[in-house]
Amino acid sequence: MPLSKEAVLKQANAASKNTLMETLNIEMIDYGDDFLIARMPVNARVYQPDGVLHGGATAALAESVGSFASHIFLDIENKFVRGLEITANHLKSVSEGHVYAKATFLHKGRTTQLLDIRITDDHDNLISICRLSTISLPKKT
Repeated sequence: MPLSKEAVLKQANAASKNTLMETLNIEMIDYGDDFLIARMPVNARVYQPDGVLHGGATAALAESVGSFASHIFLDIENKFVRGLEITANHLKSVSEGHVYAKATFLHKGRTTQLLDIRITDDHDNLISICRLSTISLPKKT
């Protein structure tokens, strides 16, 4: 029996304990058949020196939501997921509120996956566009 949305999100957020996701306060907040959404607060913890969101924090958010999406939508009983490559195009700066990362699949293969990740702010302004490729590898028994 598949897990409920609440159970999947609770499980994903519990897995973030003692990780970079916890440090950056990244939280998985929604998912559906073909997407996963995460949220991260924009504050001094993720600023660059001039007080706006750091591109590296944005990339960490994108890789986190993309990797979790691959993890959720693939055979996690027998495989684990790793990021292969990430690109980020930063289009607009943001200095307060939250940013939201929505990961959707462009390719969902058995071994490799390609995700499109759109980062928006509280007003639905497009902040960054990221692409993440992941690989799913067999767990060793």
